[in-house]
Amino acid sequence: MMKILRWIAVSFACLTLSFVGCGKSQTAQDADSTNVDSQYVVQTEPDGAVAVGEARKSVEDEQTITLVGTIGGSSDPFVEGIGAFTIVDPKVPYCSPDEGCPTPWDYCCTQDQVKDNIATVKVVDDGGNPVTQGARGLLGVKELSTVVVEGKAKRDEQGNLTIAASKVFVRKP
Repeated sequence: MMKILRWIAVSFACLTLSFVGCGKSQTAQDADSTNVDSQYVVQTEPDGAVAVGEARKSVEDEQTITLVGTIGGSSDPFVEGIGAFTIVDPKVPYCSPDEGCPTPWDYCCTQDQVKDNIATVKVVDDGGNPVTQGARGLLGVKELSTVVVEGKAKRDEQGNLTIAASKVFVRKP
């Protein structure tokens, strides 16, 4: 009888532990832009979107621009505490999970292409100040979401591009 109880206890423990491994690991956090109530999210995609790589070559400081990109570029593309994140040109391929990459949004397989095809997006209020809510909740986005943003370009001495975005459209997968 003791052997049977021990066997049942061990079997139950093994079964319980097997379910622990079924959760998500380093995958993109769930987000749902359909339920987002944000003044910054628009329901119609803005016209004339330029890919990030092209914008980095041509956009001037303070120019109004509409930009398209995929959220990523690092293992954590979101800035905590404000509505800011990085986007990468959609033409740059990200790693697939089949390639053994637990965080495909960091573009670990194509890092050499990222530096010329990345931009920072800061969602700003009417006064031009960064919104103090994280982008995931504010916009209903996650890693590898494709977004179209509209706003003013900021350039620094190194050629980095930041968009002070007043409108964000989230493309459905």
